[in-house]
Amino acid sequence: MDRFVGHIAGIGTTSGTRLVIGRWDSSPLGVFTDVMMEDAAGHRTLLAPSQDVADYVGATYSFDDVVLCPISSTLVEDRLVVDGGELQVFAEIGRITALGRMLGVVPPRLATHPRWLALINPLASRLIAGVATAGSAGHGRTEYYGVTSARAIEGATAAWRGMDLGSLAPVSPPVRFGFSSAPPRPQLVSVTTTIRRPED
Repeated sequence: MDRFVGHIAGIGTTSGTRLVIGRWDSSPLGVFTDVMMEDAAGHRTLLAPSQDVADYVGATYSFDDVVLCPISSTLVEDRLVVDGGELQVFAEIGRITALGRMLGVVPPRLATHPRWLALINPLASRLIAGVATAGSAGHGRTEYYGVTSARAIEGATAAWRGMDLGSLAPVSPPVRFGFSSAPPRPQLVSVTTTIRRPED
């Protein structure tokens, strides 16, 4: 199984574009940042920093368009900054959420274990609309999302191809890249994503 350890930011904008930013500190593909976007019309775009990343993510999730471009990101205590070619994002990171405090009481090894995530998936789906901790996007791969912390995103600005995407808004409607959406409330989570490929 492949393990990706890092952070995911889910951000909605008043233009209707929703962004899911993955910032991976450890993965089979090395250290990288990728961005999944869905606009108000439902067009889904993947921004990937390399063909290897595009091929792997595209074999796991569904997109209408893939853009290869250099992507840099900086994550510090109070902000996340992403520069991805024609996409620029600045997000203000706030306090630990109530969900984050709940997650903090679960030992990390348990919180990220695929069996645990499969067990709690029905509960997660009921607690947070559109969110799942285990499932498949239909490409023969099973995914497990083990979140260990969650912090609120309290403000954001974003621009795509020279157009201002507006101010921060809920991630609504849910994004449609895979079997799970980011939570409606914009937030940054610490996460271990485990992917079981058909040959595993």
